Amino acid sequence: MKFSNCNGKRKVQYESSEPADFKVDEDGMVYAVRSFPLSSEHSKFLIYAQDKETQEKWQVAVKLSLKPALPEDSVKESREIEEIVFPRQVTKHNGYLQRQKRDWVIPPINLPENSRGPFPQELVRIRSDRDKNLSLRYSVTGPGADQPPTGIFIINPISGQLSVTKPLDRELIARFHLRAHAVDINGNQVENPIDIVINVIDMNDNRPEFLHQVWNGTVPEGSKPGTYVMTVTAIDADDPNALNGMLRYRILSQAPSTPSPNMFTINNETGDIITVAAGLDREKVQQYTLIIQATDMEGNPTYGLSNTATAVITVTDVNDNPPEFTAMTFYGEVPENRVDVIVANLTVTDKDQPHTPAWNAIYRISGGDPAGRFAIQTDPNSNDGLVTVVKPIDFETNRMYVLTVAAENQVPLAKGIQHPPQSTATVSVTVIDVNENPYFAPNPKIIRQEEGLHAGTVLTTFTAQDPDRYMQQNIRYTKLSDPANWLKIDSVNGQITTIAVLDRESPNVKNNIYNATFLASDNGIPPMSGTGTLQIYLLDINDNAPQVLPQEAEICETPDPNSINITALDYDIDPNAGPFAFDLPLSPVTIKRNWTITRLNGDFAQLNLKIKFLEAGIYEVPIIITDSGNPPKSNISILRVKVCQCDSNGDCTDVDRIVGAGLGTGAIIAILLCIIILLILVLMFVVWMKRRDKERQAKQLLIDPEDDVRDNILKYDEEGGGEEDQDYDLSQLQQPDTVEPDAIKPVGIRRLDERPIHAEPQYPVRSAAPHPGDIGDFINEGLKAADNDPTAPPYDSLLVFDYEGSGSTAGSLSSLNSSSSEDALNVAKIPGPGVALRTALQKYELVIALFTIKKPLAWQPAVSGEQWRKPDHRRKTSSHPGIDCTEDGICKSHQ
Repeated sequence: MKFSNCNGKRKVQYESSEPADFKVDEDGMVYAVRSFPLSSEHSKFLIYAQDKETQEKWQVAVKLSLKPALPEDSVKESREIEEIVFPRQVTKHNGYLQRQKRDWVIPPINLPENSRGPFPQELVRIRSDRDKNLSLRYSVTGPGADQPPTGIFIINPISGQLSVTKPLDRELIARFHLRAHAVDINGNQVENPIDIVINVIDMNDNRPEFLHQVWNGTVPEGSKPGTYVMTVTAIDADDPNALNGMLRYRILSQAPSTPSPNMFTINNETGDIITVAAGLDREKVQQYTLIIQATDMEGNPTYGLSNTATAVITVTDVNDNPPEFTAMTFYGEVPENRVDVIVANLTVTDKDQPHTPAWNAIYRISGGDPAGRFAIQTDPNSNDGLVTVVKPIDFETNRMYVLTVAAENQVPLAKGIQHPPQSTATVSVTVIDVNENPYFAPNPKIIRQEEGLHAGTVLTTFTAQDPDRYMQQNIRYTKLSDPANWLKIDSVNGQITTIAVLDRESPNVKNNIYNATFLASDNGIPPMSGTGTLQIYLLDINDNAPQVLPQEAEICETPDPNSINITALDYDIDPNAGPFAFDLPLSPVTIKRNWTITRLNGDFAQLNLKIKFLEAGIYEVPIIITDSGNPPKSNISILRVKVCQCDSNGDCTDVDRIVGAGLGTGAIIAILLCIIILLILVLMFVVWMKRRDKERQAKQLLIDPEDDVRDNILKYDEEGGGEEDQDYDLSQLQQPDTVEPDAIKPVGIRRLDERPIHAEPQYPVRSAAPHPGDIGDFINEGLKAADNDPTAPPYDSLLVFDYEGSGSTAGSLSSLNSSSSEDALNVAKIPGPGVALRTALQKYELVIALFTIKKPLAWQPAVSGEQWRKPDHRRKTSSHPGIDCTEDGICKSHQ
């Protein structure tokens, strides 16, 4: 739409009479909003134009006609497509070159979104006037052409026809900026690029969308009309400057509809919800639910798209209802002398929202309790008032209380409420009498008495009072605490009498005060009792004689330097103590002859040697001390003085100083006891060590039971006769560890050859618990050590053998030679003094004898592999692993 007689400066606003089907852009372009079949009702509509400044209006009618899609019509239509010509760069005028105007601008191309095609759809034709002389090629560049999103716009390089390949979406890209180029066949630019702007025309293809599906708002109850409640907001993806994006709001429904169906209204442009009617009462309606609708096309119900949301408006509480007591009078009772006891429970009702300041009640006592003995606390859960006792109540003083209480809310009532701000009631409290404790008055009770009172003296009467004046009860008294057991109390009248002499110097008296506690009990139900303390302030009398202090001292043998400062110890106090008088007795005469005493002041005196020299020793000097009491008391006190030799500084240097320093009998006895205990411990340790060594020596050799030769000991009597060896000690063969060492044997049985003086060889040490199979290895190691022992005789010299009895058929064994070879060892050498086995027997306590010799046997010398006969055919086969014996007594050694 264009104006034929209008300058371009006017700002004109266009509007269609059928905006749901047709729209007009600001530049006057008319387009269809939606796709629909063209009929008679759509063949005509009006376009309105209005000047925004002068408000002048115009209108024009638009008629539509349907044309058949014929081929010639398509050709004609294609020829009618707008043609864009490249502007000339220079022109000649009168022979001179002239510049082109800079304000030459190609108008934008308007293209509706969501077009249904067919595609590609021709938009415009680009042409250069040089195509008459040159063969040109056309191209476009920019977003939508050769840049992402690519391929939306294409151009025919020969004809310059610009086309769109698919529907556009304004909500994605609202405008495309392309550049058209014209080059020759060699690629040389023949025209400057021109800008082509393609505007995507908005269509109403998006519904309004609320930011929230449910909106929550609040409004106080009793609000006046026009009170702001909340704002709801919806957005439309369509152009907000066009009708497609212009939204309008309205309320579709309200629930509940009381007290008015139109309690709220909404601003159709901003979405602000406000109240339009009075009568909001939370106690009646606590919440309203509104259905809000947003419609585009400025709210056109026919052509606009709409959407709905829910607005939930909560009516908040205000204090428009005061608390009210459920009764005018409340009753309660409380035992006397009880505190923190709930007396009564006050209940109220309040229509406001529970657990809010407008509902919470505050109670106060307005009358009937001038002493403040009661208090009311609010139960946070039930809102009840709990009347409690905070100060003890005396039944004998007041038997009943009538309280006036008031209840009000935490916050004041709202303005305009006609109800009173508080509610009042009365509370009647009955006091219950209970049996109370008797009490002594005064407590503690103080009396003054001189010490030294004789037993049976009445001191005072200490009685208790019963606060229960309305109960007839008797009180009995007993003694509860009497540290020195000096007093007794009459159980009926409470008279206190002494049963011993009162002594101020007793350790139970602190600061001249003696404390005794007594118990008073009544006969009530239940019986109650109370305690009272009697404090006796004891006045001092002169009943203690003074004593010298210190009781031991040192002094030198010579008079210079030589003095002892002494004072007096008196358990009495002034005036029965100092000042003191010091003197020496007349007898024995040596006291005043050797010593002199000088009074320094009322409390101190000085003892000195009177003679030039006094032999060192310990002396007991009696001193007469008299106090200042009335009458005075005197006492002869012994000062133990040690006279010693002194150095130039006046310090004792002799050894008797330890004795003179006061090492008493108790200390000496303690030292002796410690020494005796130490000696006993040492003796017990020695005995234990000896016993341990004996137990260790008594352990038997750990060998296999089958190989234990002691199991094969037999007694044969039939081979004896005439031999004098019946008393042979077999224990020396069965237990070699008991054999006495050579050092303690008598001289007559020792070897006579000279033993060389060499270091003892290191023999192998037997394991504490050897395996039976290791015995052979152990013997071999012992054999090697014995053969290399320089202290053992390397030959069979003159030897002394155990006496075997006369008449034995056994030959002499003196010819047996010791062998250093392990293979040459055989059992025939066992009775002889062979070096290897003798060393093994005596040094390692091993029993390796195959047979215990009860009587002399005729053994034959044997080496490895040789045989010999056992004299006794009836013995078992040998259990030794190195010797085999047959039933007929033939034995063979493998070693």
